[in-house]
Amino acid sequence: MRVRAQDANGDMTYGQGSANFFVDSPQAVVQCCLTSLRLFQGEWFLNTSAGMPWKQQVLGVGTQPLYDNAIRTVILGVTGVTGIASYGSRLNAQTRALSVTVTIDTAYGQATFTVGVSFAPPLTTGYGVGGFGQTTIPGN
Repeated sequence: MRVRAQDANGDMTYGQGSANFFVDSPQAVVQCCLTSLRLFQGEWFLNTSAGMPWKQQVLGVGTQPLYDNAIRTVILGVTGVTGIASYGSRLNAQTRALSVTVTIDTAYGQATFTVGVSFAPPLTTGYGVGGFGQTTIPGN
């Protein structure tokens, strides 16, 4: 597996040759997971079933059983993921922000990452998926 590295803003990195790629590593699989979670289901015209069903299963009241299952399903569908070692989600009802921490088993080792989702952004930008902060790779 070879994946072009992204910076903290989710932009592809260039200019460092092979250092701009994750090759056969847990980081490559984590980046693919984050990319899949950032893609809204129905957004990609070539495959409208690809992506995370944020609008269909996450937004709304009392959707925790749905969104936890949907997030797990998307992660398990990513190439290189062999299982989910641990999963935890926390919803802050006051700020309408969801934080998910996942430890995945990959073909290349184990990795932990955090996904943050805001359900209350400015109305001009629509709903956003952001805060894809910390990633930790055991042994590195």
